[in-house]
Amino acid sequence: MLLASLWAVCVPALGLFLWFFAPSVWALDYNKEMLMNADFSNRVLTDASFTKANLRNSNFSHANLQGVSFFGANLESANLEGANLTNATLDTARLVRANLTNAVLEGAFAFNTKFDGAIIEGADFTDVLLRRDVQDKLCEVASGRNPTTGRETRKTLLCD
Repeated sequence: MLLASLWAVCVPALGLFLWFFAPSVWALDYNKEMLMNADFSNRVLTDASFTKANLRNSNFSHANLQGVSFFGANLESANLEGANLTNATLDTARLVRANLTNAVLEGAFAFNTKFDGAIIEGADFTDVLLRRDVQDKLCEVASGRNPTTGRETRKTLLCD
């Protein structure tokens, strides 16, 4: 009886402890979710998956998105200002009119990503795999220096 009472108290307490102190232990799965206007700002979402999710107008500002999959996601008009997208998968994502000001995209895979009208001032595109025509369009509007890495946006895009 004492063991059962102890078990009833300890198990919920352990669950509460893990919920507060280890929220990023398990990768989050938001695949194919409708998350328009969602607020993920300042969150740690490393290795989460948003594959084919609708994230239009969502806020990911200053979020840690290292290794996140946005494969085929709609991030139209999303706020990714200051986000860490290192090694993220952005292939076939729509970042049309997205705010990537001061974002770090180092090592991201973005070969078929649409960046039409995206704000990229201060964004770091070091080692990002892009199609040449997309790279050329981004070079037309590239400016600024990333405050985290100290790299100039134009140089990280290998603009002429």
